Amino acid sequence: MVGLVAAVFVGFNIGGSSTGIAWGPAVGAGLLRKTTAAALMTFFVFFGGWTVGRNVMDTLSGDIITMEGGIPLAAGVAVLFFIGFGILIANIFGVPVPTSMTTVGAIAGLGLATETLDFAVIGWIVSWWLVTPVIAFWIGAVIGRYLYPELNKRVEITSSEGPLLVLDRSKTVPKLSFGPNTTTGELAGTVVVLVIGCYMAFSAGASNVPNAVAPLVSSGALGDTNAIIIATIAIGVGGFTIARRTMESVGGELSEIPLLAALIVMTTAATITTALSWAGIPISLVMAMVMTIVGLGWGRATRPLTARDAVRGDTDADIAMGALKEEPRSDVTKIGEEEPNEVQDAGALFNPRAIAKYISMWIIGPSVSTGLAYAFFTALPIV
Repeated sequence: MVGLVAAVFVGFNIGGSSTGIAWGPAVGAGLLRKTTAAALMTFFVFFGGWTVGRNVMDTLSGDIITMEGGIPLAAGVAVLFFIGFGILIANIFGVPVPTSMTTVGAIAGLGLATETLDFAVIGWIVSWWLVTPVIAFWIGAVIGRYLYPELNKRVEITSSEGPLLVLDRSKTVPKLSFGPNTTTGELAGTVVVLVIGCYMAFSAGASNVPNAVAPLVSSGALGDTNAIIIATIAIGVGGFTIARRTMESVGGELSEIPLLAALIVMTTAATITTALSWAGIPISLVMAMVMTIVGLGWGRATRPLTARDAVRGDTDADIAMGALKEEPRSDVTKIGEEEPNEVQDAGALFNPRAIAKYISMWIIGPSVSTGLAYAFFTALPIV
């Protein structure tokens, strides 16, 4: 029962953070209500955990440490405590918690204390933690430099006043029709936003459901199916409660980017996270999101430079650093040409201090959970 309470606490906090990340842009744009977002989040988190999440569950519950019979129940409860403590530290600093990294750190601390850590597996996982930000940055940079201007020219996702769709009851068979101000483009854009939000929720479930329950699954206290259901319920409760605030504020500290840029970031981050989760790699969804935002803005801002000068920094030209905030334009300049509307400074693109805080938490979170778990299991050899 203590283990279940700890798992529910971890899942509850995951729901509060992940729901805001997945649905904050859509809620902020007024395309759906917070309650609807939480309901969609719960369903697709379950779907992601039930399918791809099982691969991550296997890694966390049996591959990181080579302890015969898995993690004992008492040790599993302690590991969940350190995961929850890591979440608490991140929440105190006001940044989305790197839950997967904190979970791996706590389990690795147990492995170090009991000399059962599989260094090959942990090295493989950490190597992907180092590579993922680089991949996310360059995907964002390429999109920002070569694709975003054309997309920004052609795509505009807006929300008009009044309902999107209405039910026409004037005939024998009720029929859905456009709202009074709805356009075909608005309907298509709304559908795209909803699909990407669901995809993001699926990715969050694949990476985060195992974090809440893997130690209990390893101990044999819970089976995979029951564990996934319990974690989904806990994440859902967090989505319906504490996530209401995070849905309002997500992304504001990093960059005031338009909905189109947010959707590009969400799609890229969800794809990276889902692919690595399918391979059984515990990875932070937030990590991919943050670095995609930075890459997207850097690629957009360096369009006035040639690729060689942009990468090498070998230029005296001023780089327009707030280009993601520009309104859609009918003309798109070629690579290497000056933009007609130059934006002022780096602060308009993203907050460097916020980026530094996020990156520091990717280091501090797993390090603290590893150190505390190692000290605890060394001082109290309950395993």
